[in-house]
Amino acid sequence: MLVAGVDSSTQSCKIVVCDAATGRIVREARASHPDGTQVSADSWWAAFQEARAGGLLDDVKAIAVGGQQHGMVTLDEADELVRDAMLWNDTSSAPQAAQLVQELGGAPAWVDAVDLVPVASFTGTKLRWLADQEPDNAARTRTVVLPHDWLTGRILKDGNGFDGWTTDRGDASGTAYWSPVTGEYRGDLLKRAFGREVQVPRVVGPSEAAGHTADGMLVAAGTGDNAAAALGLAIEPGDVVVSLGTSGAVFTVHDRPVGDVTGAVAGFADATGRHLPLLATLNAARILVAAAGTLDVDLAGLDALAGQAPTGAGGLTLLPYFDGERTPNLPTARGTLAGITRANSTPAHLARAYVEGMLCNLKGCIDALARNDIHARRVLLIGGAAAAGTVRSAAADIFGVPILVPQPGEYVALGAARQAAWALSGDATPPEWEVPVAATVEPSDPDAGAVAAGRYRDLVDATHPGAVAR
Repeated sequence: MLVAGVDSSTQSCKIVVCDAATGRIVREARASHPDGTQVSADSWWAAFQEARAGGLLDDVKAIAVGGQQHGMVTLDEADELVRDAMLWNDTSSAPQAAQLVQELGGAPAWVDAVDLVPVASFTGTKLRWLADQEPDNAARTRTVVLPHDWLTGRILKDGNGFDGWTTDRGDASGTAYWSPVTGEYRGDLLKRAFGREVQVPRVVGPSEAAGHTADGMLVAAGTGDNAAAALGLAIEPGDVVVSLGTSGAVFTVHDRPVGDVTGAVAGFADATGRHLPLLATLNAARILVAAAGTLDVDLAGLDALAGQAPTGAGGLTLLPYFDGERTPNLPTARGTLAGITRANSTPAHLARAYVEGMLCNLKGCIDALARNDIHARRVLLIGGAAAAGTVRSAAADIFGVPILVPQPGEYVALGAARQAAWALSGDATPPEWEVPVAATVEPSDPDAGAVAAGRYRDLVDATHPGAVAR
């Protein structure tokens, strides 16, 4: 029996078709999305249609969508798109986020309400921006959905099975107006953000169906991309995922809300009924791309150069805030390179500083989890940059725990497929699918890694006082 999972990400649409019992991929395809921080949701449907062409979904009994979180998709009375979707990486609503935090009484009040503190990526802040900046479009908006909600609905509409917009708890928890603590929408916060009531999707349970197409294919709830990746990786408490995509993410599963009053850890929900404490950074693999350009090498050459320098890069320290930063919340910050000497002014040391700066920023996220009594037993390192040997070894030393590198794979799409298989089975728990491992790396010099991480924190304190809790 076959199931399918969709990863409708910022860059592309990936579809995997899997055996429902084992998770073995039997076929897959992808199609590109347009670049930008505001794009038409119609482009996601076009990419899905392109990817599924040629019979990709033949004999598939169930499908689920994992989608980029937080994006704002606005619909009018006829369920037509009002404007282009604002994506998670559109930071236009940073001023509105600050306003909303202040209006409710500060970070603790928001954590008490929805277990997170609004930042520019969250949907609620984008709704405030829309009301402020585009009142005509705001007036036309009757319904707001998330990217995965919209694609799920389009699949059902295309299959003559649509019965209203749906979402799931994992994706709803990234809006700033649905509470993973109570499991309910906070209509008061939605109205505060948008200035009036607006319709939102029905929240479907983790293993429930959002609907069925006319030919009988089950369409599962779907979820946000990070919750889907957690499901695809089958992580358990003590497993911390560090994703090294263009941006970075650090997350784990937890049995209760986090309640981080600093606002650093967003207390999202996962796709199984548990919680998904998460921190995200704007800068991850893009830092390595910048480093390769600076040093006039490709990424393999950068890896080789970085491997020639010692842990700590001879005292050279990089704050990788090239595009501003989300964690810590410094949207207007820029990068800083410090500790330059004649001895470390070499291409190898500079390459190492770029790698370690990226990882030290993510180490700060792991430390934030630990301050909330969520401790890493091991780190699962995923994303394109995880293939680099120096990144793996440096991560083990800087994080101070064993690194497990799963085989490269489309884990968001696989997680969505696993959810589809779960909904199809009617079982109490998701099916057990094996996650193949490419490498396990033990720390070789954790003391030097700790020194490098400490020097990084000191530089953050010196250049952005108060940005990072100790």
